[in-house]
Amino acid sequence: MPDTIEVRFKGNRRAFHSWHDDNDPLTRDTPVVVAVERGLDFGYVNSTGETAASKCGGCDGCGPATSDAAPAPLPRIVRRATPEDVKQHQQVRLAEDDARREVARRAAAQKLEMRISDAEWQWDRQRLTVYFTAERRVDFRALVRELAGHFRARIELRQIGVRDEAARLGGIGRCGRELCCSTWLTEPGPVSLGLAKDQRLSLNPAQISGGCGRLLCCLKYEHEFYLASRKRFPKEGKMVQTLRGPEKVIAVDIFRERVLLRSEEHGSRSIPVVALREEIGQAAKESTR
Repeated sequence: MPDTIEVRFKGNRRAFHSWHDDNDPLTRDTPVVVAVERGLDFGYVNSTGETAASKCGGCDGCGPATSDAAPAPLPRIVRRATPEDVKQHQQVRLAEDDARREVARRAAAQKLEMRISDAEWQWDRQRLTVYFTAERRVDFRALVRELAGHFRARIELRQIGVRDEAARLGGIGRCGRELCCSTWLTEPGPVSLGLAKDQRLSLNPAQISGGCGRLLCCLKYEHEFYLASRKRFPKEGKMVQTLRGPEKVIAVDIFRERVLLRSEEHGSRSIPVVALREEIGQAAKESTR
């Protein structure tokens, strides 16, 4: 039975293929040459076996279903890549920057309102995929014909969003680490301003936006942590009965696990949330005596 293999390509693009040699299992980061539509491409093994099979679904590599019960077989991995294959892959990558600049020059000459983000050659140079961003629909049919004649290859232009552009190009985030979308976060979802409100962050776009100009992706995958942590704290603005009498919750610090309280008689104080719970419990007992 063929093994399901997840293969990663440039720009965090991934696809699923099949490997039919049970006597020569593939491992992560193994360079491979794979069969694609109208040619061959080059990539690296990202996951194998049950792990890859569980992730397979809605990917670039799954073929269309031939019937409701029998999806088309996955495209094959042709072979392990040889040193010559790896060298050719490196040469192709070096040529992509020149291709991107040439496409950008020709798009500007045709006065097309589009920004060329990246270019990706298929390993066998049978296809050149150009990624671009634009604020509106662009009629690039004349550009495609011109590029096909110049590069003598099949040309595919793909309009992507600014988040996808950041994922392809990579970079360093405001936290000092590589962008999540270009490393481990392969499927970033929508991020709303409500997430920043729930986390009590500044609503200034300049302070909560990433390198792509959109809201930080980390607002979403950190959201559940903030919601779960805040359940341990009293809500801001709530009046609580402590050993000092009624006090108002001004702010909470979930990282230092402290609560800022204020009363008319004693002023402000900062107290650990554990100590606050104990005080509230003791005050409740004294009020029932």
